[in-house]
Parts: sequence; C-alpha cells; structure tokens
Amino acid sequence: MTSAARARWKAPLTAAIPLALLVALTLSGQWPELRKKLVSSPKGLVAVAANEVRNVEIRSGADNVALHRRQGGWSIDGAGGIVAAELAAHLGTALKFLNVSEPARKIPPSELTAESFASFGLDPPALVAVLQTTKGVAATLNFGALNPAGTSHYVRIAGAPTVYLMPRHVEEEWRLVFDIARRERGKTLEASRGADLLLPVSMSQVWAVEIVSGGKLTRFERDAAGSWFKHIGRHSHAAGGVVHVADPVQAPIIDTAFRAFDSAVAEARVAPADASHLAQYGLALPSLIVLFYARDSSTPVARLEFGASADKLDRFARLAPDGAVITVAEFEPRRLTDLLKVVGAGS
Repeated sequence: MTSAARARWKAPLTAAIPLALLVALTLSGQWPELRKKLVSSPKGLVAVAANEVRNVEIRSGADNVALHRRQGGWSIDGAGGIVAAELAAHLGTALKFLNVSEPARKIPPSELTAESFASFGLDPPALVAVLQTTKGVAATLNFGALNPAGTSHYVRIAGAPTVYLMPRHVEEEWRLVFDIARRERGKTLEASRGADLLLPVSMSQVWAVEIVSGGKLTRFERDAAGSWFKHIGRHSHAAGGVVHVADPVQAPIIDTAFRAFDSAVAEARVAPADASHLAQYGLALPSLIVLFYARDSSTPVARLEFGASADKLDRFARLAPDGAVITVAEFEPRRLTDLLKVVGAGS
C-alpha cells in the first residue's frame, strides 16, 4: 500500500475518534477514561448507604412514625400496603442526604458543655430519626434548631459528643417525610415507644413526679386542668378537700422540664444490672432518683436512677429495679436539678 493510500485510510479513523469521545461525553457527562477514576465517596454524617437501611423511625415530641422496607417498597406501621411513590422518593432523598451532605461545621466536645445542647435546640431535639439495617441500629440522628443565619440546623448523632451544623435542607427533607407519612397513615399519631427511649410511658400519661436529690424529696402534680405545680404540705385529698391550682409562672417551667422526657433516649447500653455493676457506676446509691406516677395511682410506672458521670457530657443511669446500666446525656439529669433550683427543693 502506498503512503497516499495509507493516509486516505487513516483520515476517516482519525476523524472518528474525536467524534466518539464527543458522543461519550454527551451521554455520560464525563470523559470515558475518567469514568472509573472519579468515584464519589460518602462525606455525610452516616456512612451506611441508603439501600442498606431496612427500618426508619422518626419522632418529634411524643409523635412517632415507623417505616419498614418490604419486597416491593416501604410500608408504615399502622397502615396497610406499600406507601405512595412520593413518600418513597422523599424517604430515599432524606436517606441520601445523610450519606452525602457534608457538615458546614463541626463543634468538638472541647467547645461543648451540658448547657450547650439547649441553646442548639437539642435538649430535647426537635426531630429524631433512627436508622436500622439488618445488623441493628445504624445511627440515631437528633436534629435541633436553626443557626442564627437560618441556613443550617444543629445535629447530633446519639452516642457521639460532636455537634454538627448541617445544611437546612437535610432536616427539612426529614420533616417532609414525617408529615407525609403521618398524613398517609390517615390518623393522629399516638406515641409509639421505641426500644431506645428512656421511659416506657409518655409524659401525657404521667400525673405526678417525685424527685429525690440531696436527701430531699420534691413532688410535682398536675392540677385539674393538667398544668404542673409543686406540691407543698401534707394533707388529705378527700372529696371537697383542697383543690390545687397551678402557679401560672411556674407551670410552664415545670412542663418544659418534664415534657423533654418524651424524646429522651438511652445513649448506650453499658452493663447488666447486677450489684457489682451498680456500685461501679454510682448506682448503688444514686445521686438522683425520679419516680413517675400515672393518674390516681400510688405505684410508680417508672423509676429512673442517675449515677456517676461517665464523662463531662454523659451520665450512667438505669430504670429500676432491673434495668440495664446505660448512659444518658448529662443534660437529662441537669435539667431536673436546674428545675429544683428554680422552684425550690422539697424536704
């Protein structure tokens, strides 16, 4: 073959190569040789991929909704069948945001105190999302308040001390999922107590609380309207007897402190509740004991005991008489001791 013939044969091939590259770039959005090299890696709060999540629980205050991945799609506790495509799409987006959205800022434990969480809207959290895989709970996300600029939410992962500033759309997507799921279920939610919640009963069912601190017992009750007051004195509650009316100044302060128990969670399970472990974690002689009573009952529905500090941000606790030793955020008992300082401890 002459050089002129070879040149004529190579010309169409040379022209075809750029054309093929242009077609590949148009279809894929990237150069073919880089396709396998440009692999995105998760940079969000949760490393688990969205398709690995099998169960999702979302809580806000005393409201709760749980979703489960089934063959064919997601389902909601309390509602039959597979959820609407819109809800499934939003849930997929919410899970992906946790996997890929980078924090705008990380606030390390060295910059935090027990009081910090209230200012961040995390005491209690405004919204909680619990993610489970086939191996168990993968992460519990606590969403708090907006930052002063209104661009990001404060977020904390249960069991980890760091507080993150996450883009506002992350929590908003989870709120949207929560709202759509509740509406699709077609009725007002009642609190469905999750296994990681600190109390076995919601505060709407509690009508008296006794706090033992520093050798003193302080009792709080609800009045006929359901408002909280500090109980003073020893007297009979027979028909026609003393009628209590809550102090309008103290009632909302007490309510705020107690209502936070609806979203209080166990951070981590530490040890079984045998005598040796109780002494080791300061629970043989608890520093703070809280008893919760249902209406018209003299037997507590729950007894919560707080022991020694696990670190500056967590404290050992348990549900007596046989609950395992757990850790809770330090602001849980601190909230109660602060309440006693405001209203005055009993005798």
